[in-house]
Amino acid sequence: MRLVFRLLGTWLIGVALIFLVIDGTKSLAANEIIFVSLEQAWSQLHPPSLEAFGSFLDSRFFADLLRPMLAALLSFPAFAVLAAPGIALALAGRRPRRDGFLRQEQI
Repeated sequence: MRLVFRLLGTWLIGVALIFLVIDGTKSLAANEIIFVSLEQAWSQLHPPSLEAFGSFLDSRFFADLLRPMLAALLSFPAFAVLAAPGIALALAGRRPRRDGFLRQEQI
């Protein structure tokens, strides 16, 4: 399971870095800071899935609560939305730390 967490976390961090490079290039070209929101990136990649996800959330019991949360999440920069769970998954998948303490006679 740790391997799956590490692979998924690494993949998400890689995609987040790609979006960060795209944002950096656009910012250099425009001579101002530009961030692509998750909604813009998702609508450029596959608009029908964004609409299908919105209609799926509308059919849920807590649709009145989920719709504003989705709108807030889609307004954040794409690299930040992907990097946060990527880092969390990569940290969750790391090997447990084994601190080896030395006794005085072992020094």
